[in-house]
Amino acid sequence: MLSKRIIPCLDVRAGKLTKGIKFKGNVDIGNPVEAARRYYEEGADEIVFYDITASSDKRDIMIDVVKRVAETIFIPFSVGGGIRNLEDMRKVIAAGAEKVSVNSAAVENPRIITDGAKAFGSQCVVLGMDVKKVAVSSKIPSGYEIVIEGGRKFTGIDALWWAKEAQKLGAGEICLNSIDADGTQDGYELNLTALISENVRIPVIASGGAGRPEHLADVLTAGKADAALIASMVHYKTYTIAGIKRFLTEREIKVRNIW
Repeated sequence: MLSKRIIPCLDVRAGKLTKGIKFKGNVDIGNPVEAARRYYEEGADEIVFYDITASSDKRDIMIDVVKRVAETIFIPFSVGGGIRNLEDMRKVIAAGAEKVSVNSAAVENPRIITDGAKAFGSQCVVLGMDVKKVAVSSKIPSGYEIVIEGGRKFTGIDALWWAKEAQKLGAGEICLNSIDADGTQDGYELNLTALISENVRIPVIASGGAGRPEHLADVLTAGKADAALIASMVHYKTYTIAGIKRFLTEREIKVRNIW
């Protein structure tokens, strides 16, 4: 049985660590480089970095911040936001990232997934999926719709269909974020996570809603996720990564690096 991964998420706006609820009301809460170092020292398995306004602002990702984070941690590092083509991917990897997350750009140009997989390997290409629960319809049979540009633009694309399609195109992993649960600290969207996890062969990272260690236990078992993204519960120092891992181990959920 593979170990489950615990992955802190750094949402960055104008070079600062920020946090919102359901993609709204973001407030700046710290320095992303300092936060990345702290999470690395606490035993994080990976770090995810999102430049959350790069796509909506139609600008390049902040490579200088990516470089500074990469220089201070020695674990896998995934970067997303504002990545529109192969050259953007190349810049991010050259700056120190092991993985590149594509979201809005992949919806608008699915070939970026295939091009990235061919150039750098599928293991480097993560599909970011921001998903909103909607009414079931012939167009959205799963009841979950893909939303892009930082939660600003509904696409009319069914989330389950898109996950399967991205796998075919060469994505090596999916980071699945529930907009409805994001920042609420009320728990992950278990139905959505299980739906995607059961229907693709590639790893699924659950994102959105973590507030207590029990929420991670739920999504890693009932939600069948391979990894759990966390933000508020560690950004505000309510919990430590080491403490979360001890909790999961006590519940016989296999994790890495117990300190």
